[in-house]
Amino acid sequence: MSVLREKMKMDMELKGYSPKTIKNYIGHVSNFAKYYNKSPELLREKEIREYLHYCITERKLREGTVNYINASLKFFYTKTLNRYWNMDKIFRIKEPRRLPAILSPEEVKSIFDATENLKHKAILMTIYSAGLRVSEVCNLKITDIDSKNMQILIKEGKGKKDRYSLLSNANLEILREYWKRYHPTEYLFSGRYRTDAITPRSVQRVMEKSIKKTKITKKASIHTLRHSFATHLLDAGTDICYIQRLLGHTRITTTTIYLHLRRMDLLNIKSPLDILLDKKDEQDD
Repeated sequence: MSVLREKMKMDMELKGYSPKTIKNYIGHVSNFAKYYNKSPELLREKEIREYLHYCITERKLREGTVNYINASLKFFYTKTLNRYWNMDKIFRIKEPRRLPAILSPEEVKSIFDATENLKHKAILMTIYSAGLRVSEVCNLKITDIDSKNMQILIKEGKGKKDRYSLLSNANLEILREYWKRYHPTEYLFSGRYRTDAITPRSVQRVMEKSIKKTKITKKASIHTLRHSFATHLLDAGTDICYIQRLLGHTRITTTTIYLHLRRMDLLNIKSPLDILLDKKDEQDD
């Protein structure tokens, strides 16, 4: 499918898709073609339905992954081949709305305390302090740190959108200490050879090693620091619209998931059972 591959690649580049998404989409279409050992140009709706069903029942892929494959095939057939896509026959599987793991402020601090390497600690603190995605902290440059206005510029975050987030005093302090020791040149957190950016996998490994040194048993990842940032701001009374802007969410509905993660004890909401029993105690008295 070399000719089709190049055409699909060009179509995606013209639409402004990221190199990673282009690679993944083409890979899924290629796997689809290999499954039938035919050019995807020769395959139709029946084969697409059967393949998606195979991914669900045989490969046991998660709902989000199956929908990603669906999106890849849909782009190929509708954009590259300019064919009709029957959404009444080729369904997207319903994804469960799982709540992400959240760390308490004490647990976040224990991770920082367990991280002895100054560079690694600066990375983790920057992610939590500004609510960054792992790709965003990797792509930060020295010039993105605006200490005068106490903010961090995130260039081309998800959806290729620029935004500003918080630069806390504690974060600035550790970044200055880090800069004095490591003297980064372009990227704030460089990779092994000091000329390119640190990789997301390297940052994930830092988090994994630090968590192992703590008593945390939750299934937490580097992205958990971003979730914790949003939830802790909500707990502190920050307006959810401001949190939406800091996180770079396009829709407020994406941010509202954090309303489900707030600590109940901070909301001063009393269970009806406690109200009922309190009234009973008062009557008994």
